[in-house]
Amino acid sequence: MITTAIFPGRYIQGYGAIMNLGFEAKRLGESAFLICSPNAYRNLLPDFKPEVEKSIRVLAGQFGGECSEEEIERLSNLVKKSNCNVICGIGGGKTLDAAKAVAFNSGLPVIIAPSIASNDAPCSALSVIYTLEGAVKRLLILPKNPDVVLVDVKIIAEAPVRYIVAGMGDALSTWFEAESCKNKYALNMSGHVGAMTAYHLARICFDTLLEYGLLARTACEQRIATPALEHIIEANILLSGLGFESAGLAAAHAIHNGFTVSPRTHQHLHGEKVAIGTLASLFRTDKPHSIINQVYIFCESVGLPTTLDDIGLSDVSDAELLEIAQRACAEGETIYNEAVPVSPEAVVLALKAADAEGRRRKKRNQFDSK
Repeated sequence: MITTAIFPGRYIQGYGAIMNLGFEAKRLGESAFLICSPNAYRNLLPDFKPEVEKSIRVLAGQFGGECSEEEIERLSNLVKKSNCNVICGIGGGKTLDAAKAVAFNSGLPVIIAPSIASNDAPCSALSVIYTLEGAVKRLLILPKNPDVVLVDVKIIAEAPVRYIVAGMGDALSTWFEAESCKNKYALNMSGHVGAMTAYHLARICFDTLLEYGLLARTACEQRIATPALEHIIEANILLSGLGFESAGLAAAHAIHNGFTVSPRTHQHLHGEKVAIGTLASLFRTDKPHSIINQVYIFCESVGLPTTLDDIGLSDVSDAELLEIAQRACAEGETIYNEAVPVSPEAVVLALKAADAEGRRRKKRNQFDSK
C-alpha cells in the first residue's frame, strides 16, 4: 500500500507578511502578475505594491467574481500578454482557485496570499470550477501545490468576522472526513491512501478549533491579532488544507456540493454550507450523542449555521432536498468515502435530522435565555 501526503512548497504566516511578497516572488521569477479580488485590488494593493516593486516588476488584474472556465481563460490571456513569469493570487477562495488554474494553464509558479481565512483552498493542489451561475462544475486536480502560501495575519484580522467563522466551518469537517477515509482506506486527493501524518494533523485541526475558536472570533470582532486568532488562521488554512488533501474528503463536502444546485444557498459561504454537511454526516454515520452535542455547542458558540434555514433553505421541500441529495451522491463524489451505505434518500434523512436537532436546540436556548 502506498501512502502519500501533499504540502505546499512554503507556508509563511505573520503580521504584515504581505510585505514579503516581493522577496518570495523574486525567488521564482523576474516579474509577477497579481490576480486580485475586487476588494484586494481596491483596498490592499495600493498599500503593498510599492514595497513589492522594490524587488520585482508587478502587473495586476482584477478577478471577475466566479472561478469559471471563461474567467480562467480571460485571466490566462492577460498573463500571456504581460510576459510575467510568476502568478500571485490575492483574495478569497475563488480568486485563489482561479490563480492556481491560470498558473497551471500558463506553466508558471504560483504564490497564494489569502485576504480572508474562510476556507482551506490556499494550500491545495486543486481548483473548484464553477458554472457562470455559481454551481460546482468540476474539480481541476493540479500537478503540484502552490509554491508559496503567504498569510498576513493583519489583513485577516481586519476582515469581516463572518469569514473567519466560515473558515472554522470548513475546518470543522476535516477530522470527521479524515476519520471516514482512514477507516475505509479511501483515497486522498493524490489518489493514494493518506499518510499517518495527515490523519494526526486533521485531529490537531479539530482540537485547535475547540480550544481557540471562540477566542479567535472575539479577537476578529475587535480587529486585533491575538495568539488565539493566529492559531485559528493556521487551523483554517494550513491544518485543514493539509488534512483534507492528504487524508481525504467524505460526506460533508459532497453535501456542500449538493447545496450549490440551489440558488437560495449561493449567498452563503463555502464553510457555512460545509458546517451543515458536517452536522448531517454525524447523523448519517451514527456518531455518539457526546460527539454530536460537542459539535453543536461549538457551532453555536462561534456562530456557525445549525439549521437549513441558516443557509437560505427555509421551508425547503422534500423535492428540493432530494435534488440536493442527488447531487451530493453524484458518481465520483467523495460521499462514497464513508463506510455507511450511500443513497440520496439517506442524505435527505440526515439533513432533516441535523436540521431538527438544530431547531430544537435554538428553541431550548431561547427558552433558557428568558
